[in-house]
Amino acid sequence: MRSADGTTRLALLEQRTPIRVLFPRVPAGELTEAVLINTGGGVVGGDRLVVEIVAGPEARLRATSQAAEKVYRSAGPLSTLEVRLEVGRDAWLEWLPQETILFDRCRFRRQILLELAPSARALAGEITVCGRAAHGERLGFGSIRDRWQVRRDGRLLWADALRLEGELRACLEAPFGLAGARALATLIYVAEDARSWLEPARALIGAAGVSAGVTCLPGVLIGRWLSPDAAALRRAYAAFAAGFRALVAGLPERPPTVWS
Repeated sequence: MRSADGTTRLALLEQRTPIRVLFPRVPAGELTEAVLINTGGGVVGGDRLVVEIVAGPEARLRATSQAAEKVYRSAGPLSTLEVRLEVGRDAWLEWLPQETILFDRCRFRRQILLELAPSARALAGEITVCGRAAHGERLGFGSIRDRWQVRRDGRLLWADALRLEGELRACLEAPFGLAGARALATLIYVAEDARSWLEPARALIGAAGVSAGVTCLPGVLIGRWLSPDAAALRRAYAAFAAGFRALVAGLPERPPTVWS
């Protein structure tokens, strides 16, 4: 994406089955919105999906997904998702896909790489749901690895990793693990002024109604959510993301259009 005369326009689009991208109409005053669609209906063992988004200098873009992503049970092969986000000078990028639902006995690797120019800003997050609540399913066995890396001008600002292997139930239920939570989420704000928004973010996240907290490292503000109720977590996460973007960027206080 690139900015031309103050308007963000598509510069280049390359897409291959099963990933497609649509650009729906958005309300007045809202950012250009890219909606990713997995036409395969989910992720199965052996799939390798790659998403790469480049927001050029001064571009303003929000990217999301059409629906929750489902990661199915695998007979052995690994499924992977690589997300590469690049944010240019004075650009603003939001990466706010809908939740990823992990089925029992899935084997899934997700890696998110976020690279920013010195004056760029980004709001990026992921929601993960462990098992299908409507089916009474809880994760019992599988392999889950989730990794973030955030760099500014080539310098590592923040890295985070989650690894769960083999028998999962004990870790998910343990007080020092997920303490029985079915859903977890991370949302980060990467900007030179990140620390100045810590207290407003704490006030905003305090109204979430689920277990949540926010902290800050140099240049990166990090929000976390945990809940036994995936729907409650989604509502709290969406409310925070909408309120926070309004605070820091003066954007409309609303989640991505397709979320509703």
